Amino acid sequence: MDYQHIITIEPGKRSGKPCIRGMRITVYDILEYLASGMSEEEILEDFSELTSEDIKACLAFAADREKRLFMAAM
Repeated sequence: MDYQHIITIEPGKRSGKPCIRGMRITVYDILEYLASGMSEEEILEDFSELTSEDIKACLAFAADREKRLFMAAM
């Protein structure tokens, strides 16, 4: 998935953390909700401004970041 048009990083917003489409909702927020057991449907109900594609972009971003960390450690 090409998440680059969804995940944004702005130095003055949320301390430069990766956010969703320039909003104040971070990738970390979404990953934490998923890890705590919330379903995608529950997240979308709580945050009407989000889409299913936004959540998938967060997962793809995290997977790419993990891959880059692994490659850097080699």
